[in-house]
Amino acid sequence: WDSPFHTVCQPGPPAGSARWFLGGRLNVSVNCLDQHVEKSPNRVALIWERDEPGTAVHVTYRELQDLTCRLANTLKKYGIQKGDRVAIYMSVSPLSVAAMLACARIGAVHTVVFAGFSAESLAGRIMDSGCKAVITYNQGVRGGRTIELKATVDEAVKNCPSIKHVFVAQRTDNKVQMGDRDIPLEEEMAKVDSICTPESMDSEDMLFMLYTSGSTGKPKGIVHTQAGYFLYAALTHKYVFDYQQGDVFGCVADIGWITGHSYVVYGPLCNGATSVLFESTPVYPDPGRYWEVVQRLKINQFYGAPTAIRLLLNYGEEWVKKYDRSSLKVLGSVGEPINKEAWQWFYQVVGEGRCTLVDTWWQTETGGICIAPWPSEEKAEIVPAMAMRPFFGIVPVLMDENGEVIEGNDVSGALCIAQPWPGMARTIHGDHQRFIDTYFKAYPGYYFTGDGAYRTQKGYYQITGRIDDVINISGHRLGTAEIEDAMADHPEVPETAVVGYPHKIKGEGAFAFIVLKEQTACVDHIKGELKAIVASKIAKYAVPDHILVVKRLPKTRSGKIMRRLLRKVVTEQSSNMGDVTTLDDPSVVKEILEAYQKYKEKSSS
Repeated sequence: WDSPFHTVCQPGPPAGSARWFLGGRLNVSVNCLDQHVEKSPNRVALIWERDEPGTAVHVTYRELQDLTCRLANTLKKYGIQKGDRVAIYMSVSPLSVAAMLACARIGAVHTVVFAGFSAESLAGRIMDSGCKAVITYNQGVRGGRTIELKATVDEAVKNCPSIKHVFVAQRTDNKVQMGDRDIPLEEEMAKVDSICTPESMDSEDMLFMLYTSGSTGKPKGIVHTQAGYFLYAALTHKYVFDYQQGDVFGCVADIGWITGHSYVVYGPLCNGATSVLFESTPVYPDPGRYWEVVQRLKINQFYGAPTAIRLLLNYGEEWVKKYDRSSLKVLGSVGEPINKEAWQWFYQVVGEGRCTLVDTWWQTETGGICIAPWPSEEKAEIVPAMAMRPFFGIVPVLMDENGEVIEGNDVSGALCIAQPWPGMARTIHGDHQRFIDTYFKAYPGYYFTGDGAYRTQKGYYQITGRIDDVINISGHRLGTAEIEDAMADHPEVPETAVVGYPHKIKGEGAFAFIVLKEQTACVDHIKGELKAIVASKIAKYAVPDHILVVKRLPKTRSGKIMRRLLRKVVTEQSSNMGDVTTLDDPSVVKEILEAYQKYKEKSSS
């Protein structure tokens, strides 16, 4: 096939467009940069759509190579070596991309932490991965607001003895306090050479770690390796979006998530694409921002989250139709299942009914897109709001409650994958047993995705949502246990249970049930404190939309909270509670339903 990796199995120094060292070793940054610099040094690699409207910065492959090599040499100067971990806590920018590629160039392992996470979340990830350094900005800028990134890092590293250096770049002109381990990044980069010899890496050496939520409270460091992940990101980018040389690829995800890793950085740059870096929000300075950017940058593929589409849908069509979208060829949806209304609006209004819309299903753990309408035969049908077809090498299966494969069509079950694929995660950092237990124990011999799916009569796949205690808020996966653990720190709240519920904009929201130590008049004050705790321990997007005080939670005789019943309450399916005989006291259900009704009436009034 036409892949930069068609030489991977050949012995010795292979021919072809990818750069491999002797013995099948490689360096990802060489494939993202050097191979393109040789042929087309002035091709634009990145278009940085800064938060300030209309101030896009174009960065060529040669310029990005220079930036990457200088940053790599600066890391080496301060003792960062092959195998060392480096945390990146930065807003989307050419420098944050260069930071990822600089780590790859010298064989260091990057762990990018979304720049909206709290100091405590950042510290937890630094400590778990054993990072030696952090790369950050003095401040971030998003939606017209300034975000104190360096101050958050300062707070985080107080508890991280492994951190030797904090490299601080300047995103704004504001001065921040600099301590003994803080290094002004741009000043140091100016002093070093712009050539950095790439480290020779084995195909299974670690490329990066990325933390994701699980059904237990502790986030897990998903490990991706060099060649398999990189191959998979490049191929899926090329074939799912029908990427052609010269296209401007607009994935508006943050680099702090896997979508940013695979479809802002590694996939597009391997393929020599021009990739857009979007620093702002969909509604700043107004709800036409995405479409104004499409017009000005002449974006050909636009890849975004259903949450943003649902949000923009509420502002009406005029904000879209104000701008010329004729450059668009392919639209993509990522992060969560897209509902039919949002799909139709995206397809008909944004894409004018002429752009292919690919609803993509994949996960942090899969490395890249696993199920999507494309690639397919020419003119093959695309069903609205459905991921449909497995990518090359992906073998999906549906399993029943007894762990048996469900054959035939028009069936639903737990979605599993039956054979390995290049992009799959290799382990959870420091806890391989947890990796096995989470993904391979439920259905031995299969990778368990945690999602449910429906296989249509024609054999297409439709994702129906999570089937474990994980919720998907605005495309961000979050274990309910993580929110519960955070709220459990409040001295007045001995018990909490969090469940997901359908949310018109975010897809899912968090609904918390809490038990107080004693009845108090300060309920609203406690709720406010709980929200602040969740924001500081995790991030603002994790804060529950609703907090309901109940006398007790529904528990089995062994003390397990039956969240299934709480989900039925908040989704108003109380007439279908199922078997409640295993509860320690079934009358608790009536109690909670009454409290919920009162809460609803109070909220609506």
